Amino acid sequence: MDLLNTLVDKGLRRETPTRAEALAVLATSDDELLDVLAAAGKVRRHWFGRRVKLNYLVNLKSGLCPEDCSYCSQRLGSKADILKYTWLKPDEASRAAAAGLAGGAKRVCLVASGRGPTDRDVDRVSDTIKAIKGQNEDVEVCACLGLLSDGQAERLREAGADAYNHNLNTSESTYGEITTTHTYADRVDTVRKAHAAGLSACSGLIAGMGETDEDLVDVVFSLRELDPDSVPVNFLIPFEGTPLAKEWNLTPQRCLRILAMVRFVCPDVEVRIAGGREVHLRTMQPLALHLANSIFLGDYLTSEGQAGKADLEMIADAGFEVEGAGEVTLPEHRAGGGCGSHAGGGACGSHDGGRGSHDDAGGGCGSHAGGGVCGTAPASAPAASADEPRPDLVAVRRRGAGTDLAPNA
Repeated sequence: MDLLNTLVDKGLRRETPTRAEALAVLATSDDELLDVLAAAGKVRRHWFGRRVKLNYLVNLKSGLCPEDCSYCSQRLGSKADILKYTWLKPDEASRAAAAGLAGGAKRVCLVASGRGPTDRDVDRVSDTIKAIKGQNEDVEVCACLGLLSDGQAERLREAGADAYNHNLNTSESTYGEITTTHTYADRVDTVRKAHAAGLSACSGLIAGMGETDEDLVDVVFSLRELDPDSVPVNFLIPFEGTPLAKEWNLTPQRCLRILAMVRFVCPDVEVRIAGGREVHLRTMQPLALHLANSIFLGDYLTSEGQAGKADLEMIADAGFEVEGAGEVTLPEHRAGGGCGSHAGGGACGSHDGGRGSHDDAGGGCGSHAGGGVCGTAPASAPAASADEPRPDLVAVRRRGAGTDLAPNA
């Protein structure tokens, strides 16, 4: 297919495809899907080999958010039966992070619900970062705390943060239909603040909220322009008790085409499969590893993910390998000698990490929304056809951070 040959050539040269080419990827048929995967896989392997970076979420403060993001289980007015608790103490957060690191994660994503941090909140998170790095010197730490005020990114950087996550989520033209308590421009401003402070920027999207192909291409091209080191791709978890609970618009094939499009537009960045992979990709998750080079290990913010052991087995069975703590994630021209930071920006241990951002629909380096699943349907659940919703796969997190139960890692 001439389109795919062109996209591979552009991806190997870091050349931006045209909007028409990106839209054409989303419009390919299921009969062409394996060809699309093979082409995007060439670009992925060129820049990242067969390595898969593991990231681990720690939800520092859950629920009771004043923002009205429609996809989020922690939103204002949410009736979702999620865990609600205030700030974890630094030692509690450090113990939670240790579970993920023991499972093979090299980045810890510290997420807190809310519009944005107060200066006191920044102090709390700074103490938590120091506690985690005091126990694990080489760990990368990504913060996801919402909208940043002037000077806060610099303070997080001084405390040892390597990255900051804040997602754009959807296109600028439709953003107001999803959230009314802040603007798309507010989000762009926070990503730029992270960049300016020398933090590795992490910013991504949520698919499955009823958006058009044009919306998806718009947000991915906007991300390319912002030039984050990491782009988490979340798939909406239609959480009961949220305005988007009835939005079951994704199939595994659709998810794979979206990931392929992101890889072609952002060929040399860390593309992370974030919240919702278990719900929407299901048994086709291993194919997504040929497109993305990063995933979250274990649970999400407010929902359960696939068992950590199953994640590791999936990676090995698919012929990939977990990226080691001493390996640099990004290509040399992006890493600038660091572990994932911009050439002018951060040091080793830079960014990416994140299952999303406060807002992720499914649980990304911050997705309030929380969304993963326990990975397998209950034994009593009836078989579902390929195009039916799978609410049986959505399980509220009841373990790990904020509970007395051991985490899933």
